[in-house]
Amino acid sequence: MRTSRCVAAAVLVAAVVGFIAVASNAANSAAQERPRPREAACSTWVRGSHATASCFNPNPDADRVQLHVECARWWDPDMDSRPIEVGPAQHVRLAERCWKEIRKAWVSHR
Repeated sequence: MRTSRCVAAAVLVAAVVGFIAVASNAANSAAQERPRPREAACSTWVRGSHATASCFNPNPDADRVQLHVECARWWDPDMDSRPIEVGPAQHVRLAERCWKEIRKAWVSHR
């Protein structure tokens, strides 16, 4: 009977040690989460030949955003807006257009 109590105690100790190891690994991984991107959150939409981007910066650091538009026609020049600085808790809207259709529109960050 004494041997089974010793085995049960050893199993219990091993289980507790394993649980503590798993809990400390979970705490370390939570502490080492990926850093949040320090960029403004932007959404872009296209309507006909007009592209618009709306950007909001929730971060404490400023971000510079620029809207790029790629036109669908070979003779229609691609357009880039001037870079705009978006300060902390600020919202900006950027707009560009092509003569005809737009193939692609995106925002870059600096």
